[in-house]
Amino acid sequence: MKIITIPVLSDNYAYLVIDEATNEAGVVDPSEAGPVADAVKREGVNFTTIINTHHHWDHVGGNKELVQEYPDLRVYGHKRDETRTPCISHMVDEGDTVSIGNLEGRFLFIPCHTSGHVAVHFAAEKVAFTGDTLFVAGCGRLFEGTAADMHNNMLKLSALPEDTRIYPGHEYTIKNLEFALTLEPNNAAVQAKLSWAQETRAKNQPTIPSTVAEEKTINPFIRVDSQELRATIKKQFPSLRLDDVTVLERTRYLKDNF
Repeated sequence: MKIITIPVLSDNYAYLVIDEATNEAGVVDPSEAGPVADAVKREGVNFTTIINTHHHWDHVGGNKELVQEYPDLRVYGHKRDETRTPCISHMVDEGDTVSIGNLEGRFLFIPCHTSGHVAVHFAAEKVAFTGDTLFVAGCGRLFEGTAADMHNNMLKLSALPEDTRIYPGHEYTIKNLEFALTLEPNNAAVQAKLSWAQETRAKNQPTIPSTVAEEKTINPFIRVDSQELRATIKKQFPSLRLDDVTVLERTRYLKDNF
């Protein structure tokens, strides 16, 4: 598997996924058609597949134009997004698969940011594309679900093998880490990752991928059982009884206002 990271819009990423054995390729979340088509031509691949993690315009905005240019494209999205994802041809749910050449990805249904959000996990290649659910050191807003839904998503994604590389939909890493430090100011992993991310972005390089193992050390939406994080939450909301879902809900509330 070869992954080409394609910066699109202001802070989105699309990913061109290439099976090097067959030269077949697909794209995850093509916000814009132009940069994706340029990458397809530059790499000289047989472009067959679009995978949309969810229906938001900044993840599906290039679908129509790409299908016009490549009429045989297969367009995958969750079945709940049949009327919300442009040009969708293959509606999927938990456990369904997608093939790009010899590469096989399995869909994980992770509703909350949207009711039809999916991730796709390529187990053999140890890669997961997580859209706007799991970011480096963050999670997506709870637009169409509850804190309990997002907690379940964090459990599902963090249960993937620890060496799984995580490719999210946006470059939010620095702000996410700055926020994480307000909750766990003594977390050395967050401190180190923030310094690295600042240096990386200063060179105009992406801060992705992360790994499941790393997210367990830096991501407050996974680290809901951290004693330091819980103490910070309790200090701000002293009347709350803290369980994992409540901690995530309050953490998301604070991030929304950060």
